[in-house]
Amino acid sequence: MASEFSVNTIIGPNSSVVGNVDSAGFTRVDGSLQGNLNSKGRVIIGEKARMKSDVVGTSVTIGGVVYGNVIASERLIVLSSALVLGNIITRRIQADEGCLIHGKVSVCTSDEQWEKTIAEYRDKRGVLSALSLLSKKDKTNASHSEPRRSWIK
Repeated sequence: MASEFSVNTIIGPNSSVVGNVDSAGFTRVDGSLQGNLNSKGRVIIGEKARMKSDVVGTSVTIGGVVYGNVIASERLIVLSSALVLGNIITRRIQADEGCLIHGKVSVCTSDEQWEKTIAEYRDKRGVLSALSLLSKKDKTNASHSEPRRSWIK
């Protein structure tokens, strides 16, 4: 029973991580994360945490700043100290007075609605990712399509 409450991953205060974090269990963030957080367990984002991340977990509690989308398969708690700049998908939500949420909030009350909403989210993310790659490719090709003329007389 004690293993259910053990912390799998911690990003402590004054710590900074750049890159994606995949966790098999309970995750707590009190520092800075720039990269996606994907947890198969509970996630707690402390009041001093600053994240530029998409966050995925079963039960997610946010007390700090999250610039990214949040997916909580069971429930989401947004504390009064929290700022969420991104879309939210969850089955249950508790938003304390004083918190700030800027984005679309989808609360799914059935398994069917959950599956549909998650599929739409993943489809949209896939299309946006493909468009981003095409845009980068076009910019790269445009910068290399014109020969450099500085050495030509």
